[in-house]
Amino acid sequence: MTLRQQIAAGTIVQAPGCYDGLSALLIEQAGFTCAYLSGAAIAYTRFGRSDVGLVSMSEVADTLALVTDRVGIPVIVDADTGFGNALNVQRTVRSFERAGASAVQLEDQSTPKRCGHLAGKSLISAGEMVGKLKAALDARRSTATLIIARTDAIAVEGLDAAIERAERFIEAGADILFVEAPQSDAQLAAIPARFRGRVPLLANMVEGGKTPVHSAAQLQDMGYTIVIFAAGLTRAFAHMAQEYLHSLRRAGSTAPFRNRMLDFDGLNAVIGTPDLLARGKRYDAGNFSGTKR
Repeated sequence: MTLRQQIAAGTIVQAPGCYDGLSALLIEQAGFTCAYLSGAAIAYTRFGRSDVGLVSMSEVADTLALVTDRVGIPVIVDADTGFGNALNVQRTVRSFERAGASAVQLEDQSTPKRCGHLAGKSLISAGEMVGKLKAALDARRSTATLIIARTDAIAVEGLDAAIERAERFIEAGADILFVEAPQSDAQLAAIPARFRGRVPLLANMVEGGKTPVHSAAQLQDMGYTIVIFAAGLTRAFAHMAQEYLHSLRRAGSTAPFRNRMLDFDGLNAVIGTPDLLARGKRYDAGNFSGTKR
């Protein structure tokens, strides 16, 4: 199902965050019907750095192309600020759409941006963001490519200002609304109280972040349409990797950790090596040695 079809189905769309082909494949194999390509997770995994605007448009586009080549589920892509002005936004949308994005998320932070759950954010004007959204909508080749408008105004100007910006972003034509980092259950509930039924709403669950963490079912009851777990898989991976490395250093062997990891054949089964090798045999030189021109 397309992302638009999943939204119309009425059950909240759960989109774990991916950062490469393997993480996206694991998400798909776990039964999720959507993935979220997180700019933060790319910064964490590729650079070992924080989400402070270091990732470039081309690096996200390259990662997206690898992800969509490996999985068939829709992928929502974090486009940060669009990587520049309205003309940069158009280039970003075209590039991401060519690479297979089902939705492109744009935010109203100024450059350099930072993670929505870090302090010290600043904003562009609401008018400039409206211009970016209209540029994005004009640039897409298909209305199947959804444009997500994110505002980070709660942390900078408060909930009322965030609501006012969100109204303008809906008026501009955004397909999905993302009011980032509500700081209480009351704020989390106030967003769907205002916008439910008018536009699909996205929530971001971050362990240890600014927003109280709720289940997908609870968020659906509030009125949210999509929930992302942007860098949760990255945090889980980092925690497991620390435990593995500490165990390896203590024991000098992987034996104590063996029941918590895939072996060689197990990983190859996950990534489809037997099928890949079987398909490759179709093109072996011996199959074509007698072929005449």
